[in-house]
Amino acid sequence: MELEELLVKYCETEPALLKKIDRETQLHVLMPRMLSGHFQGRVLSFLSKMLNPKNILEIGTFTGYATLCLAEGLDENGQITTIDINEELEERVRGYFEESAYSEKINYLIGDAMSIAKDINKTWDLVFIDADKKNNGNYYDLIFDKVRPGGLIIVDNVLWSGKILAEAKDTDTKNINNFNNKINEDQRVEKLILPVRDGLFIIRKK
Repeated sequence: MELEELLVKYCETEPALLKKIDRETQLHVLMPRMLSGHFQGRVLSFLSKMLNPKNILEIGTFTGYATLCLAEGLDENGQITTIDINEELEERVRGYFEESAYSEKINYLIGDAMSIAKDINKTWDLVFIDADKKNNGNYYDLIFDKVRPGGLIIVDNVLWSGKILAEAKDTDTKNINNFNNKINEDQRVEKLILPVRDGLFIIRKK
């Protein structure tokens, strides 16, 4: 906890709307720990700003916190497409997006990401995967050819609350470990895991 407080102290301030989203998610939404939070959000914003992407794909919107962080780095004419299967959160999330400075740049879609993403004919500069962990490999394969050379694929929760290090035997941990090994063996990319919050796999397409 002390380390987290130190990291937050020395990173950029959390914007007011993101503070609101964090607070309301903690109070009103199931499994609020799925939200990226201040430090991870600033990491995502920083990476996006470095890349200045024209097209971002996010698989797994939740309450839109990471979406807005990624949108901060968009090119002037850029767009972020974010897909989530949970229609119960749609009204809340659309409200947050409408409050933001990026409302015209966000394409928020409800449904199965495997079905939706395969039909989007865009070249992605940045992809953030933060959805059902058993499909990480499937999402990766689905979008890989649409990511431009030099583009980034970022995958969340690859340390899985330390269970990867502990070599836990549950199904979710096995799925995440299999995905991590798949990326490690992929010679088409450069990769590293940042031990940010629950682990961010940063994957750069060669």
